This record gives sequence, structure tokens and C-alpha cells, in this order.
Amino acid sequence: MYKHGVGDFPFYCGVRSLSDLAVKEDRVVVLNILGKESSTVTPVSNDYSGGNIVFGTGPGKSGKFLPTKSGKIPVYNSVKEGLQAGHKFNTVVIYLPPSGVKDGIAEAVRENPDLKKAIILTEKVSVKDSRIMRAICQANGVDLFGGNCLGLADAWNHVRLGGALGGSAPHESLIKGTVALFSNSGNFTTTISVYLTTAGWGTTTSVSSGKDVYIQYGAKEFLYAFDNDDRSKVAVMYSEPGGYYEYGLKSDKPVIACVVGRWKARLTKACGHAGSLAGSGDDAVAKEQWFMDYFGVDGIYTPQKPIFSKKGALVTNIAYIPEAVTRVMELHGQKPDFAPQGSLALKCWFGNNQGLSLPSELDVPVVEAVNPYNEQIQALDKIVGAQYRRETLKDASGASMMDPKTQVSRIHNTSILDAALKTFEANLVFALTRIYPDEYGEKIASIALNLYVNQHGQPTLSAAAAARENGSSPNTVVSSAVAICGKKMVQKSMRVSQALLELFQFSAMNDPRAKFDYAEQLKNADPHKDALLADGEDSCAQKLAACLNKVGHSVFIQFVQDYAKANGGKLSTDALFAAVWTTLGWHALRGKKISKDTLTRLPWYSRIYSTIVGVSAAAEKHGEDSVAGVALEKLIPEYSFTKTAFLALLGRQPSESELYEFQVLLGLIITNGPGTISAQGCKGAVSADGPEQPQRVQVNKAFVGFLTHTGFAHGGNGYEAAAFLLENFKGKGLQDAAATGHGLDLDAMAMEVASNYAEYKKQQKAIGNLDYAKLPCINHPIFKGKEINHDPREVFVQSLFKEKGIRNVFLDFYHSLVKALFKAKVSKNIYCVNIDAVIAVILLKIVWSDFNAGKIKAEDIESASFATFLFGRMIGCAAEIDDHTSRGKNMDTRTPASKCSYVG
Repeated sequence: MYKHGVGDFPFYCGVRSLSDLAVKEDRVVVLNILGKESSTVTPVSNDYSGGNIVFGTGPGKSGKFLPTKSGKIPVYNSVKEGLQAGHKFNTVVIYLPPSGVKDGIAEAVRENPDLKKAIILTEKVSVKDSRIMRAICQANGVDLFGGNCLGLADAWNHVRLGGALGGSAPHESLIKGTVALFSNSGNFTTTISVYLTTAGWGTTTSVSSGKDVYIQYGAKEFLYAFDNDDRSKVAVMYSEPGGYYEYGLKSDKPVIACVVGRWKARLTKACGHAGSLAGSGDDAVAKEQWFMDYFGVDGIYTPQKPIFSKKGALVTNIAYIPEAVTRVMELHGQKPDFAPQGSLALKCWFGNNQGLSLPSELDVPVVEAVNPYNEQIQALDKIVGAQYRRETLKDASGASMMDPKTQVSRIHNTSILDAALKTFEANLVFALTRIYPDEYGEKIASIALNLYVNQHGQPTLSAAAAARENGSSPNTVVSSAVAICGKKMVQKSMRVSQALLELFQFSAMNDPRAKFDYAEQLKNADPHKDALLADGEDSCAQKLAACLNKVGHSVFIQFVQDYAKANGGKLSTDALFAAVWTTLGWHALRGKKISKDTLTRLPWYSRIYSTIVGVSAAAEKHGEDSVAGVALEKLIPEYSFTKTAFLALLGRQPSESELYEFQVLLGLIITNGPGTISAQGCKGAVSADGPEQPQRVQVNKAFVGFLTHTGFAHGGNGYEAAAFLLENFKGKGLQDAAATGHGLDLDAMAMEVASNYAEYKKQQKAIGNLDYAKLPCINHPIFKGKEINHDPREVFVQSLFKEKGIRNVFLDFYHSLVKALFKAKVSKNIYCVNIDAVIAVILLKIVWSDFNAGKIKAEDIESASFATFLFGRMIGCAAEIDDHTSRGKNMDTRTPASKCSYVG
């Protein structure tokens, strides 16, 4: 037989007023007090409430204690043992596992006739056990709360029973006021209480009802106690889908309802709280309507459209609760409890626009964090540059990837199709800094890169010439020169980069292009004097400074000049060179895109870039003061590095159209992801040096790894298509590969090739030879199987050239060829023209006039094709080298013996 209790309920309810829910007189026992959650939360509850927890239980833990600021809480094996020790309590808090909750309730009720409240924090207690516990507590006059709740708290009484309501600092979150809270979510109970303070509202009693399937202390019981609590003037109720607890609610006082979870109507399995899965007619929309009907309103309250009545308002965003409370209470003549504390405006402790220029409404200002977080953030601000977690990068990369569906590769999350629209120099900078330079950045990068292209009188050129004379492949020729580009070659410049970093890293200077007073840095620069000043006469330095000053202003470039003036005028080329690369890398460093080590290594990469391009030109092209007939005084300040690379490769000036096509060509070659042989070569070289000590990584050796992992099958294979086209266009009278009126019948030429190939293929199959020659650069293992197939990368380039008015007869021929192969029944559908064809036809078009004029031979085209591949791919491999150095592990590219096999 159920005990009667208070109020007009068909069941026992012992709490008449919210003021009785959590009081100073309550004495608490906690079951499983030494559990992981309880041992963290319980001490805070005990201290906040003035030491109201008398003991805890834990089987086999008798004699232990839970330390708190208010004193040690003794632990016993059972409730009975604790009572026998003389302790008394009226409230039990349960942290037991779901299967043990029912027995814990039964034990507490059986052993303690004075028990009045039981609070279940455990989640996902079965419905069957919940019903049994309900019956036990009803029969014995015990109010049951939960499950899956955070308990009860009273800001007036300064008492917290159960879980972590108010968080780890309830005295800061639970401020005395006139708002009663009832919430299905424990964490949101705390959040709402904090939000309310921003509008000047405090709380009385906060009830975390929990949101298991079975809610023991529901909305109706809460509103009954709310109506009888003289302290509470308004209630806030936070409700999730599932259950009819809120249906037909009434109150003598205003209520603000917050209903959330419309998205859960689409779920077939509980997400979050076990009881938040709606059944029939109890989803979020239905609950919204229940409250709107009760309030007599026809819509949801928002700041833009405030809909409310004297009875209350419905919101679906907890951020609108404070304002809704204020507006409703104005109708009752009630003002907030105190002056507003803080605001709900977004307060960013961190901010980084990633170099984007944002409109004011999106450019959220950064504010100082509250203590102690402000001190922690200040400490973080002292950490300059990116810091990466090291991991195994054998077949992984933080620099590149290839989309297996589109086959479009990306470098630093930028598609190579987009990269192809950038200049060669811009991509070389981007590979290392992860930020594309602006126009000024491209200009100073070109000056720095052009500075060391001329290899006259250098051992690098001698080594390359010797390798070339002895029949080495283009990649081997370049490797022999790059091997000489050791750290010693750039040590002075790297020391300058390090000096500039140390002098400016903690300054407020984020943009090296903006004005900045570096008087303090000048004053502190003397310890770096040896690095910043020239060792002796440096005739190049003043000319270089004049070039750089002409294109614009940089704090670093001006700083090294001013320091030299203040110290006898010993301006250093090395210092200016380092200042250029520090300027180019500074935004990336400040934005934590690159590490400090990367910034100081940039001059090394630059010298290698220049050497690779420089030695690709034969020794006779390098004069004492010129490259390929262009004076250095003209080349260094005026040529883009893209133009310099074209000059070194082909020994002549490009037209505007050729330069653009060359730029696109280099961009398309940048990367095919970390699995390519060339990428694996440079990554393996870094891995062998031990990137966990980045100063030991030999950047030039890593480039040698890339270069030696290219060859006639990977890098030189572009010539196959060029040779195929040469064979089919020789003797045809083609003068200009870009002319629209070339006079050639491309369809007829293609049909002749297709017919001959069909006969050849038939003959080879007849003799059982399945390893017959394939036509280069058509079809693709991914882009096939449709009636008409396209390689999206080729389509992009074709559209780009069409937009620019650029024609290419060789590409047109390829499109005629794939159609002819279908007509000749060589293929079952129209093959795609793949991206390798694009690379081949661009290069062949560029060299066609020289080839026709007899200025270059077929083998020269092969070398040019190979060198072009090296130029483009060194961009991607530079990114891989730096990425692997920054985040790779020692020897992480090796293959375990267990995965290797012997082939007899």
C-alpha cells in the first residue's frame, strides 16, 4: 500500500516545495563513492554543501576514505555497516553500474527507515528495474530522482545533492535568484543557469530530471513544488523528445520552455539520452505544440520575432532563454534579480583568419581569457610556429594526396588544377610555406631564386657537365650537382634566418610588409653580428638591395640594411637572401602553418631549387655574367623564375602564350601523392637521416633521393607521347602548332593511325603476344566504361586553353584519335585523352618550331621532357621533404621483414 505524501497525485510525492528538495539538514550517503566519476564529483558537492556527506560504500573498500577539503569521508562495505558505525542519513546518491542500481536502492530503503530521497546518476537503467525501484520507494515514502541525472542543487541553501550540477565551481555557476530550473540534460542545467546570469537572473532550485526511458521525478511533480515555493517566480524547463511527461502541464506562475531535438525525429535508435527517442506523438514538434497551446501563442520565441504571453514562451535555442525570461517577467512587473553579469556574445580566446580578409560581421575580435586561461594562452603564444605530432609516414603524408575517384592530386589541400594557374615561383614558395605569396612575394622570390641560377665556375656545374658528358640521364646529371649543395653552402644565410627569428619571434609584428619600429631589435642584434654582416667585400649586396628595395618594402630586408649601415656598412648578400625567405615564410610561421625549423631551412631549399634549374642548362650556357645569353643584371631583377626556367631549359625567350602553357605544365606535374616513386625516394632519404632530430636531415640528400627515384619510366616517359606525335607529324608540313589554319586533316591522320594499329593488334593477338605496344596517353584505368570517356584533368586544361585562346594541334589530334579508334573497332567506346597527353602536347608545341628549324634534335626533346618533369615534381617533393622532416619518425619508411618475401 502506497504512502500518501503531499498534493493531488495518484502516487506518493513527499516534496511539497522546491525549497525542501535540497536543504542544509540533508545528510547523504554515496554508493560506489570511490568510483571514477564519484571520486571527482563528490568532494566538490561535499565542500559546496558544507560537509553533508556522512559516508560512502564500496564492497571490499571498508576502512578507506575519500579526501575532501571539508574532511575525510569514510567508506564502508555496505549501508548497514555505515549505519552500525553510528552514521545517519536521509538521502542516498547512487553511482552503481546499471545492473546494480536496483539492489542499491533496495539496500538503502531496507536498512534505513529514515530515507527520504534517492538520486540515481546511473545511465541506461532497465525499464523493468526502474519500475521495481519505483514501487519500492513509493511503498516506503521515498522520493526517487533520475536515472541518468545530475541530481539536485539549491543556490539559496548552498546545497548540491548528487552529481556535477554547477560544474566544478558551483558557487560561480549557481547564483541566488528567482528562477527554478528543470532539465532533461544535466550539463545544460548548469549551462542555462550561467546563461541566465547574463540577463541578471539567478536560480532557486535546479533539478536534473535525467532522460532515461523512465523519469522518476517528472515535470508535473516539479511544477507542483514550484508553485508552492515562494522564492521561485518563474520556471525554465528544458525538454527533449520522448515521453509524455510535459503533456497537459499547468502552473500558477510563468514558465519558459525550451524544446530541442527536432532532428531526432528521423532516428530509429536513441542518440544521447536513452529516453530521447520519440514514439508516437511525443517528438520535439509535438512537445513544442503542447507548450504553445498552453501559453496561448502561435509561434516560437526568437530575438527577431519575440512571441510570448503572460503564461510564458517557447524557445528552441538555449541562448534565447535569458531574454525570454526577461520579456515574460516584464508582463508580471518583475525585474531581474541583479545587474547582468557578462554576455552571450562570442568571446574568442583564440583567433586566426588564415590570411583571409573577412567582413566585419565575421571578423570576430579576440578577447583576453579569464584567469587562469589567460596565463596559459600567453604561454602558448610563446610557442612560435607549428608543432606537429610525429607519426609513421611510410605511405602517408601531410603534404599531398590523390583523390582515388577523380585522380586529381592535391598539395597542401590545393588541387594541382588550381596550382597549375599559379606561377612556378609561387608554387615553389607554397610548397614550403603552405601559403601562396602575393605579387610582391612572387617578385622577391624570383629575385632570390634567380640569384643563384648561374652556376659559372661552380663545382655544381662541373659535376653536372661531367655526368652529362658520360651519358648520364637528366635526373642523374642534376643529382650530381645537388649532392654538392650541402648545408655549408647556405650556413651563413641559415644563421641569419635564425637570428631574425630570435629577434622578431615575440614581437607584435605579424605582417613584414607593414611599418614596424624595430629599434629594440637593432639594439639587441649585436650577438648576431657575425651572421648579419659580410665577412669581407660583398660587391653583389648593394645591387641586390637595390633590386629588392625597388619592388617594395619588407621589415626584414630593411632591417638587415639598417643594421649594416649602423655597423660599418658591411651589407651581406647572405643576409639579404635570408631576409627575403624570412619575409616569405613569416605569415606561415605566425599562422602556425610551418615550424621554426622550416623557416630557417628555406634558404637551403632555395639554393637547391636554383641549382636544379641552373644545371639543366648545358655548361656553355653559363657565362661569367649571363645565362643563355641574358645578362644577370637583367635576369635577376626582371625575370620571373618561370621565365628563367624556360630559358634554362630551351635556351631562348618564351612568348607570353608559351610562358603560360609552361607554367600550367609545371603545375600539373607537381604531385601524384605520397605513393609515387619520386615521393617515396625523398621521404625515404629523410627517414634514413632521422627526422626526430630535424637538424640532422640533409635537405640536398633528400632531393637526391627524389631525383634518383625518377627515371625513363617515371619522369622520362612523357617522351613516349612526344615521340609518337613526332612520328605521325613528320613530313606533314606543320609549321606552327598553334595555328588554326594548319591545313592538316587531323581526322584522316587519326583514322590512318587507328587502322594501322587495329591491324597490328590483330596480328599480335594471332601469334599469342598479349604484351603488344599500347598507344601512349589514351584510356585510363579509372575514367573508362562509359560511351564517351573524359579525364577531368584533361578537360580542365582544354577548357582553360580554350578560354585563353590557346590552340594546340597535337591535343586536337589526340581527340580525333580516340574517336578514330572507336570507329576502327579498336575500342568498344570512346577512350579518354589522359593527363599525360596534355603534358606531352604542351611541351611538344613549345619545342616544335625549334625542332622544325633543326635547332634541336629528337633526343633533345626527350631531355627537355625529362627536365620539365623534374622542375614540376621538385615542387611536390620539396613539400614532402619538409613535411616528413616536421612530422615523420626515424626510419619510418622501412618495410618490416614479415611483409617481405623471397622470390626464387
